[in-house]
Amino acid sequence: MTAFVLVSGPFTGGEVWREVAARLEESGAEVYPATLTGLGERREEAGPDTGLETHIEDVVRLIDGVAATELVIVGHDYGIHPVLGAADRRPERIARIVYLDAGLPQDGDAAVQLVPDEEVRRQLLDPADRDGGTGWIDPPAADGWQRWGSTAGLSEEALARLTGLASPQPSATFTQPLRLSGALATVPTSGIFCTESGMSIAKLEGLMTLGMPQFKALADSRVSFFDLDTGHWPMLSRPDELAELLLGAAAGEGHRLAAAPAQELPGYLRPFVLDVPEQTRERIGRVDLYLPADPNGAGAAGADLASAAGATDTAAAPRPAVLFVHGGPVPETVRPTPRDWTTYVGYGRYAASQGVIGATLDHRLHSLADYPLAAADVAEAVELLRADPRVDGDRIALWFFSGGGPLSADWLSAPPSWLRCLAVTYPILAPLPGWQGVDSRFRPVDALAGAGRLPVVLTRVGLEVTEIAATVEEFVAAAEARDTDLQVIDVPHGHHGFDTVDPTDESRAAVEQAVRSVLGHL
Repeated sequence: MTAFVLVSGPFTGGEVWREVAARLEESGAEVYPATLTGLGERREEAGPDTGLETHIEDVVRLIDGVAATELVIVGHDYGIHPVLGAADRRPERIARIVYLDAGLPQDGDAAVQLVPDEEVRRQLLDPADRDGGTGWIDPPAADGWQRWGSTAGLSEEALARLTGLASPQPSATFTQPLRLSGALATVPTSGIFCTESGMSIAKLEGLMTLGMPQFKALADSRVSFFDLDTGHWPMLSRPDELAELLLGAAAGEGHRLAAAPAQELPGYLRPFVLDVPEQTRERIGRVDLYLPADPNGAGAAGADLASAAGATDTAAAPRPAVLFVHGGPVPETVRPTPRDWTTYVGYGRYAASQGVIGATLDHRLHSLADYPLAAADVAEAVELLRADPRVDGDRIALWFFSGGGPLSADWLSAPPSWLRCLAVTYPILAPLPGWQGVDSRFRPVDALAGAGRLPVVLTRVGLEVTEIAATVEEFVAAAEARDTDLQVIDVPHGHHGFDTVDPTDESRAAVEQAVRSVLGHL
């Protein structure tokens, strides 16, 4: 017999699953809706130490009390954190884990990282402001649920019921990190996307084409996906359909993602489109510097830049510099790290061959919650670069790629005088569907209001992922409306990552034009 353990998102307990549980029981399954410590009728059980660990123990006890051998455990939103923590301790008991409109937390992640409401997230992350000192986070009022997820599909009656069932939640359940041992690696999983929340199977497959390593594990025969056309609370908006999908997941049904050919290199490790000579590379902490050779042997651009420096000893003249900022998020365990990817090695070498100092860095954008940390790393790299005596600190360009695009917002919003140009290549310029928890600070479209006459060079590809292309279109429209000094370089037949995945004359010409344009502003 199949048994389901159902763990809901924040502020709610087992009662929210009533209709889904009834439908599953009609099919012959056992159902165990969870009400975790501190929620609903169990609020009085919460103490000052109630946190994620408490909720994990709640779910472990539920698992231990189920006799059925086919156990499917479902985590909705926040509920996936205690679900994964409990399943990690009882992997032999779990037939399948279902992620219901939930994130993909990893070891060390805290639920606060995926809280969609920016103000609540900031309060939780700031000990001085956390929950007003009460130790509890209050649920939203009836008109505030959309700040926690799409309310599409919820009738007025269902929304009132959700509000009536909700209770405050201990704040430490959001802030304690999830600890996983790796025991879940072989446990089958299913994901159910509530499409009105912004993610779907089709959108995931589009993002898969980027070749990022965190997506590889999803292309596995043990992983399946379903779409459900509703908002973030399907147990209230589409309970019958949700129950059918849960039964399908338990039976091993669902859409499988296609894996890349086993021998195929990821795009970021394929050869750079330009055949560039090796250059002297110097590693300083997180930053690599690519240093020009003797200026007498540099290209035309290098000679021009050396001349512009106004020094009689051009070999010793400080040079302009370009800092190349990689995309992401990139899991911390990925090797080689981005500054050793052929893309960034290629750009660094090419810049040096043209007479400027090319710089790359490994910033710490390992998850969507890490944009502030990565921004600090970029700022630190800029200061290191400008302080180097070989660098003309008043002639710097910053160049952002892919998921590094949001990091450009800080520099667009208040460009310093030494920043002569900002470039973005196949960039993500606004949070993508499902990117909950990204601070509104990292929206380059909004940051354009402060850009003034800062030159911006945008390289966009014609075969871009639809969701990314939409952010680029919004950026271009905003730039035109604000009369931003924007140059657009189009690669009509290029894909995301064209500078390694599309070795064509069109790609080579686009890279050369972009570099020429950026250097022209230095």
